[in-house]
Amino acid sequence: MRLVMASANPNKAAEIARLLTEYDIEPRPPELGDILESEQTLEGNARVKAAAVCRQANAAAVADDTGLEVDALGGMPGVWSARYAGEHATDAANLSKLLERMQDIQEAERTARFRTVAIVVFPDGREVLAHGVVEGTISTTSRGQRGFGYDSVFVPNEGHGRTFAEMDADEKNAISHRGRAFRSLANQLR
Repeated sequence: MRLVMASANPNKAAEIARLLTEYDIEPRPPELGDILESEQTLEGNARVKAAAVCRQANAAAVADDTGLEVDALGGMPGVWSARYAGEHATDAANLSKLLERMQDIQEAERTARFRTVAIVVFPDGREVLAHGVVEGTISTTSRGQRGFGYDSVFVPNEGHGRTFAEMDADEKNAISHRGRAFRSLANQLR
């Protein structure tokens, strides 16, 4: 099956392609500009991105939206994870803002989860939707050199004390929110 990638984030696109190896993944159409993530939910933003790419490419499009939900921050940054430090914030700026907001939070209260919604939208309007969640904590410092986004501060409960950024891609994908969502999506597409 041919799927057109909605993500413009090269790190995320590569991670998704590694998870959907049985599909012919094509890159996002280069002429498609930014897609405004205007929805208030992960599902809504994933759907908006996939539908826009589906229309442009006239082919099934795959998209996701992911949020980091920190309990001590009332679930923030959540749906605004990519824009936590501002509309065009870098990963470093978002990470810095998170660590600053968490600096006085005790270890036992640093619980968090990553949540992903993955979707394929077809030209005939059909949709296939999947969810993935991984529970963990936020470390007090950035650790590791791999990954992107908040990976260097997120310690999954199943990670033996390591952040996602301290794991190789296969280790991370085996337990990550995105790995779970896209494995579920692939199973549904079969």
